[in-house]
Amino acid sequence: MHATPTLPLLKRVPPGAWTALTWMVVTIYPALLVGHHGAVAWLNGIAADGHSAADRDWNLLSLAALVALAGSALLERRPLAAMALLITASLGVASGWRYGGQLPPLQFLAADIALCLITATRPRRASRIAAAMLIGMLVAHIAMVPDTDIGDAQGSVLLAVIAWLIGRSMHQSRDYAEKFGAQAAAQAVTAERLRIARELHDIVAHTIGIVALQAGAARRVIDTQPARARDALGEIETASRETLSGLRRMLGALRQAEPSADGERATREPAPMEPGPGLADIARLAETTKAAGVLVDVQWRGERRHYPPEIDMSAFRIVQEAVTNVVRYANTQSCQVSIDCQEAELSIEVLNDGDGRRNGSTSGSGLGLVGMRERVDLLHGEFSAAPRPEGGFRVAARLPVPAGVR
Repeated sequence: MHATPTLPLLKRVPPGAWTALTWMVVTIYPALLVGHHGAVAWLNGIAADGHSAADRDWNLLSLAALVALAGSALLERRPLAAMALLITASLGVASGWRYGGQLPPLQFLAADIALCLITATRPRRASRIAAAMLIGMLVAHIAMVPDTDIGDAQGSVLLAVIAWLIGRSMHQSRDYAEKFGAQAAAQAVTAERLRIARELHDIVAHTIGIVALQAGAARRVIDTQPARARDALGEIETASRETLSGLRRMLGALRQAEPSADGERATREPAPMEPGPGLADIARLAETTKAAGVLVDVQWRGERRHYPPEIDMSAFRIVQEAVTNVVRYANTQSCQVSIDCQEAELSIEVLNDGDGRRNGSTSGSGLGLVGMRERVDLLHGEFSAAPRPEGGFRVAARLPVPAGVR
């Protein structure tokens, strides 16, 4: 089973903890800095506004602290109720400090952070209501209290607007990430389906063509040449077993998880897969095709090299599909396969002198040429398939080898 990744430390902190911490900081801050001599002067009864510590409404300040902590605790479950409690607590503290109707911007910082968190994590409707509650309260206070310090009031409104904009930006970024992730997942699923369809086509199409030809040959000679019929049936059995083995490997790779005994889904490691076919299997492909009645002349150029698995397997599938089209459509007894092994690229060419128009039109309207072209495109190569001017059909592919794996 896969272990659940641990969240970063900051994301493990509940949203209410941020507002509670902010509340404590901005509440203690005036006590430490009020007056010219800091906390000592404040505790001795000297304040910048001429009032002593006894003039503070400690009951109101204590009640406001309880309300703020309650709002912080409710932020995740009841965000709008939490916003209302934080706004109320901020107003209570402003009254308890005897600010004379003023609303210091820092005193509403906890409510600003709550607004940012609500906007970032909640639906747009909740975000708008929370913003209207906070900004509306500040604007109403400016309108109703004539002696409000316009600088402090504007600062409080500006902080609230900035908090809403930051939260909105975070919300949009998260939405974009989710949509992008869903789109990437959908594209990955589509690509995987295309890959599976391509593999199934390449595995089955060649075998079915060989089986059809061998079965027809066996039917024609079963009475007059039993030995040849027996050989044809043996080729059918061999091709069928190989195809069945390939299908089992693919199905084994597709099995990702199954329910465990206790009802939970447990991830299973896929069964080990045998290596897929590659250029080393070209000779066997030629022998199988020869048994079906089409001679495959394989010509190697350059030094035989070890290519990356995706290039090696794609090269084999391209040759296999091209030869299969020759067997099924070209109406000819032979074809030529040229493989040029170079350090920077692998070039493939399959030629036949059969019915080029039938070979091209029939296979081109199906999945054969489409699958070959997709394989080459995925490897950033070049592909061409067209009738030859002198007759027959030509399939050519160039597969570049990445510089880092040469």
